[in-house]
Formats: sequence, C-alpha cells, structure tokens
Amino acid sequence: MLTFKEKIGYGLGDTASNFVWKSTMLFLAYFYTDVFGISAAAMGTIFLISRLLDAITDPLMGMIVDRTRTRYGQFRPYILWCAIPFGLIMAITFYTPDFSYQGRVVYAAVTYILLTLAYTAVNVPYCSMPAALTSDPAERHSLQSWRFFMAALAALVVSGVALPLVKIIGKGNEAIGYFGAMAILGALGTLCFFLCFALTKENHVLNAGSHFNIKEDIKVLWKNTQWRIIMLFKIVGSASNTIRVGAMMYFVKYVVDHPELAPQFVFYGSLAAMVGSLLSAKLLGKYDRIKSCKITVLIYIILNIIIFMTPNENIMMIFGLNMVFMLFFNLTNPLQWLMASDIVDYEEHRSGHRLDGLIFSTYLFSIKMGLAFGGALLGWSLHFAHYQPGAVIQDPSVSLMVKAIFCIFPSVFSGLQIALLFIYKLDSKTVAGITAELNVKRQQADATALTSLNNEPAHATK
Repeated sequence: MLTFKEKIGYGLGDTASNFVWKSTMLFLAYFYTDVFGISAAAMGTIFLISRLLDAITDPLMGMIVDRTRTRYGQFRPYILWCAIPFGLIMAITFYTPDFSYQGRVVYAAVTYILLTLAYTAVNVPYCSMPAALTSDPAERHSLQSWRFFMAALAALVVSGVALPLVKIIGKGNEAIGYFGAMAILGALGTLCFFLCFALTKENHVLNAGSHFNIKEDIKVLWKNTQWRIIMLFKIVGSASNTIRVGAMMYFVKYVVDHPELAPQFVFYGSLAAMVGSLLSAKLLGKYDRIKSCKITVLIYIILNIIIFMTPNENIMMIFGLNMVFMLFFNLTNPLQWLMASDIVDYEEHRSGHRLDGLIFSTYLFSIKMGLAFGGALLGWSLHFAHYQPGAVIQDPSVSLMVKAIFCIFPSVFSGLQIALLFIYKLDSKTVAGITAELNVKRQQADATALTSLNNEPAHATK
C-alpha cells in the first residue's frame, strides 16, 4: 500500500508541471498576440511546428528511460536533474526582448521549443513512474486521482496568483509583469520537483528493456491494437482541451465582455477541477472504467453546447456551467492516465515486453500532437475571423468565432473520443484478469530464479 506521503509526493511532480503547463495553456496564446506582439497566424504556426518537433522527441526519451538504471531508480533521477532547467526556461519563454518583429517570432519559436523539450525530459519519466510505485490497479487509480488533485491545485494557484502578479510586478507593463510572474512560478515548480524526488520511492524494479533494440521495441508496440486506439483517443482529447483552454482568455474578454473577470473565471474552474480529480477514484472506481468514461465525456459535451446557447450577458450561468464542466472533465483525467498504465500491462501480457517509458512517451506524443493541431486551429481560426491582436474593437465575427472555438470545436473532438471507446476492449474486468496473470507469472519467475540460485554448486576457494 502506498502511503499518503508517497501519493502527495508523486502529485507534487504534476503540481510542478502544471505551473508551466497551465500557464502556457491559459496565457501563452494571449501573451504572444497581445503582449509579445506577433500575429495570431504566426502564433498558431509556432505552436504547430514546435509541438510536432517535440512530439518526435517523446518516444526517443521513452526509449532512454526504458534503458536507465541508477542508484536513484529508473525514473526519479530525471525529476532531480531537469528541475532547475525546467524552471529557468519557463521564465525566458515569457520574456519580451527588444527585437524586430521577425526577431521576436524567432525568439518565440526557439524558447517555446526549448520549453517543450524540457517538459519532455522530466515528464516522460514522471508519467511512467506509477508502475514502479505500485502494481495494484486500484492503487494506481488512487495515485492518479491525487496526482490530478495536485495538478488542479497548481492550476488554482496559477489562476489565482498569475494575473494579479502580472499587475503587481508590471505596474501597467504587461511584458515585465508576465516575465516576473512566470519566473516566480518557475521557481515554485523547481521546488516541487525536488520534493517529488525526495518523497517518492520506486518500490518495484521493472524488467529492463535494454536487451531489446529500439527497432524491435517499436515493431512490437505497433502490433498492439489497443495502444493505437488509445493514441488516437488522446490526440483528439488533447486537441479538444487545447482549443478550449487556449480560447479561455479570449472568451472572457470578447464573449463575456468582462476581461477583468478572467482570474475569477479560471480560479473557480480550477477549484471545480480539484474536486473532480479528488472524486474520480471514489465515483468512477466503483464502475467499469470504459462505460464511466463514455458517460462522463458525453456529459461535458452537453455542458459545452449549453454554454454556447447561453446568452453572453448571463455571466453567472456561464460561470456555473463552466465549473460543472471542469468538475466532470477532471473526473476522467485520472482515468485516462490509468488507461496508459493498462496498456503497459497489456503489452507485457501480450508480448512479454515491458515498455513503460516507450508507452508513456508515445502517450505524451499523442498529447503533443493534439496540442499542435489544437493550438494551430486556435490561431488560424482567430486569423480567419480577422482577429486583430491588442485591438479594443474587433470585427463582429470574432465574438462568434471565439464562442464556437470555446464550446463547439471541443465538443466535436470529444465526440470522436466516445466513438473510439466503443472499439477499445481493456475494460475493468479484462484489466483485472491481466493483472492477476502477470502477478502469478512474476511470482513464478522469482521462485524459479531463487531455486536456480540455491541449486548452484558451491565453488572451492583457495
């Protein structure tokens, strides 16, 4: 059984990640267009290119992790080694240099690529850790629930602190304000990574992947049909979330027409997300994971459509519906990461290959693909609606486009997720059977190894 300290310690890793993740998701698109001063089309293209490049590095990092063995374990060392670079790069990503327009575009592209590479270096091993912490599926669900509770806590801090810090530090200069605020959040993220390293322990030494070559690993994994389904599932899910979160600042500013309410809108949504994460194992853990996921995703599609139909001036209703949406959305987040752990066990059961790093890195690859397409679609859609960065008065089509981006676009992608779940076969009963069989095989392998060791002839010594 994992202790409460270990669960909180592991969750602090996602607290650190989300100081960066949520900040970039919530503010970076707006920062690039309205503070940094580049066009929406350029912003969308930077997101597409940098995230596609980053997506390629995820599987490479996974293969490295699968072959890592140190005195600190297989996964934890990267959390220690990458903590400081991660925090520093976050700060420089939100720095506004005195460059020409072309120079700023290049600076934005380079720093964002560095940030996503740093995120890969620490997040691939971090996300791969649960199997080394516990082999119990129920414990893993609880671990993921606490992880996303701590992630939502980070989102709560970002939403409640980031924009006020921008105002306090910048004193009217948003460029200085964003740089100062993100430097502080980057430092907090570094501290949380150090605590994650100190409070966790890899309780299970997993089979090494070094005796397989990289080409063999990929060839074996490609034959896994459930892995291919879950990859597509996460690509469309990530695109859905990227579009919605990226449009949030624009939604509050141009649809709700009260930009001063942006911190409260994000804060209350993050508060609801915390509750959803904490309740995930208790509510969904009692039922079949696939059926639960289908129903929950359907509910937040319906909620998005209701928000779209709600009159813009009905601010309280929009706030309330968004909170309910965030609660249901975060009910499924731990479950979706639990599916990645299921794929790892299924692959070991199917082929005998234990590929934690490669599978979780390709899962992150699918997230980055969704980020790339979602971010590009956000920028290009705004450009199509004739959005003018920083302009007080926008084309009338902008408000409708922003509302569609925030509500309708995510719903379409979420509908594709439900369709994919109908052909995914790793339900709770199947996963429990696989876990039981793997535990028996591991016990038999340990017993055989012990017997072999005891039967070795003694060697005479001189």
